[in-house]
Amino acid sequence: MRIGELSKRTGVSPRSLRYYEEQGLLTSSRSDAGQRHYSDAAVQRVSLIRQLFDAGMSSRVIAAVLPCVDVPGDLGVAEETFTAMMRERDRIDADIAHLIETRDALDVLIRVNSRHRAELSTAQEPVAQST
Repeated sequence: MRIGELSKRTGVSPRSLRYYEEQGLLTSSRSDAGQRHYSDAAVQRVSLIRQLFDAGMSSRVIAAVLPCVDVPGDLGVAEETFTAMMRERDRIDADIAHLIETRDALDVLIRVNSRHRAELSTAQEPVAQST
């Protein structure tokens, strides 16, 4: 199938599909006229690539993980992929820890701001004037 058909079947833009190829995540053959042609298996591959991107992985990490799908019986590939996945998991854990710290700091600021707003609203209540 040509790039337009793959784009329609996957919901991924032709520009993204070309990017996937540039990054070595997807392959195509070329016609004599230079048009890209993809196998039917490319639909599943693009779906997997999208899932990995949606999970927050970079194209570099995806490129390190995909060989496990391509050569599932190769122990060396499986070991390299496992190492890449563990590195990515560690990165995600660090990101989560940082986000939790940031949220906790924001919670402190919210509490301080809430007290400050309460103090301001009591201080600015109108005083009844005697006539």
